Amino acid sequence: MNTLLKYCFVATFALSVTACKKSLDLDIENPNRIDESNFWKTAKDALAGVNAVYGNFYRNGAPGSRWQPYYFDVRSDDGYSTSPWPELRSVSGLNITQYSFEVNYDTWGHHWRGIYRANQVLKNVPAITMDAGTRDRYMGEAKFIRALYYYNLVTIWGNIPLILEPSNPADKPSQVPQEQIWAQIEKDLTEAAAVLPASYTGDELGRATKGAAYGLLGRAYLQQKKYQQAADALAWLIGGPGQPLYDLVPNYGDNFKHTTENNKESVFEIQFKMRPENGGDDGPTSNVGTSRAPFFAPPGHGFSDANMHRWVVGEFQKENTATNQRDPRLAVTALYDSTDVGGPNVTMVYGASFASKNYGADVRNRVWYRKYLDDYFRVNQFEVFNSPINYRVIRFADVLLMYAEALNALGRTAEAYTSVDRVRLRAGLTSLSVSRPGLTQAPFLQQLMHERITELTGESVRWNDLARWGYFDDASKLNELKSRDTEFTNFEIGKSKYMPIPQSELDINPNLIQNPKY
Repeated sequence: MNTLLKYCFVATFALSVTACKKSLDLDIENPNRIDESNFWKTAKDALAGVNAVYGNFYRNGAPGSRWQPYYFDVRSDDGYSTSPWPELRSVSGLNITQYSFEVNYDTWGHHWRGIYRANQVLKNVPAITMDAGTRDRYMGEAKFIRALYYYNLVTIWGNIPLILEPSNPADKPSQVPQEQIWAQIEKDLTEAAAVLPASYTGDELGRATKGAAYGLLGRAYLQQKKYQQAADALAWLIGGPGQPLYDLVPNYGDNFKHTTENNKESVFEIQFKMRPENGGDDGPTSNVGTSRAPFFAPPGHGFSDANMHRWVVGEFQKENTATNQRDPRLAVTALYDSTDVGGPNVTMVYGASFASKNYGADVRNRVWYRKYLDDYFRVNQFEVFNSPINYRVIRFADVLLMYAEALNALGRTAEAYTSVDRVRLRAGLTSLSVSRPGLTQAPFLQQLMHERITELTGESVRWNDLARWGYFDDASKLNELKSRDTEFTNFEIGKSKYMPIPQSELDINPNLIQNPKY
């Protein structure tokens, strides 16, 4: 995706000047300087502007980068943290007290920075004289990305402002009802789907497509339990015009490698590349790789800040394949003493056997999230801090399982079997139609919960799955989480479903109100 990366830093200068004030000095202005007086004039400016929206993905707090998995994976019942950094550990522990520490502040701030950049495009590009189809496409890309940022913000913090114009330093926006945020997400994605192309080629691969807009729209509808609308949106990818474009790849593990990115299972993924370290946030040498791997890798190869609960391994072991083999997705999902079915002596951890590692007794029973680790091509994780593995925001397998959930909720359980069977058969399992035919609505949903664990663990969907299924609002369901993850003894209904807004934001904006009970 070289074209996108080529321009995303150029536009930064133009996108950041609104926060600056002209000097009172009587210096003569440089006529060659790029600022708002001479930017947003040409089609090239429009391209640079929309690419700068993509460029925000490379910040640590943006979707798919360093901190997002702590909110959606590690904070969930399938993960926990052993980080020596108390504030980071508190995110998983559901007992955060320092609301403005780096992780919470960056995740909040970098999401809003992305929305600001999208708003710049949506405000200025319509006035540029250029090809109408290209202009509409750029607008659709900006709307898709803005919707993605808002989806994360509303599911992490709940009560947030709705900002649709480029911000000014003096702005002090108030929060709006969550229904308004969801309505805007739906509007942005519907409008984006109408103008985005179905696919790209060459250097343009990785841009938002029509299928990406429908996939995220379906996810947004499903999260709100708007099941018919969710089914309609997702059907575009499964049985509608998008059907020839998407399918499951034969090898499940190819979804998490840099050598097989942008494949037919990818609905939308964030493009990462290797760049020199410490190049600054927006310079031509900025680091655009993802730094997820060192924070998730085991001791000796990473900070070991994130762990997976061993009960997840047990979910994979509930059912063997049709040929009586272990579910192959387990070895892709979890790194532990028996990632290889042969056990610790043959399980490899960054070039050496698990048994040969100098792990203490407390470490030998741990499990780590393996997806997006770079152990398949590196021996020394710290040789290069960042990784080129693209983050898959939406996979077609998730689309199939979401579609099945929507159909089941609509009472169309018999139809929902087909989508689940496609996911199971790729893993080598017996089809659900054969192994558990005739399920009614409630037991089918329970089965879907299991299917989403074995297919999607470690892909930043678990927290919102639990929220959608009511686990954060029902004491009896919360007890289930406590039985799997003792950190949920800290969970307080009416509070812990959402993160606290950074205190530093409340200090500068009196119109913001902290989330309840914080």
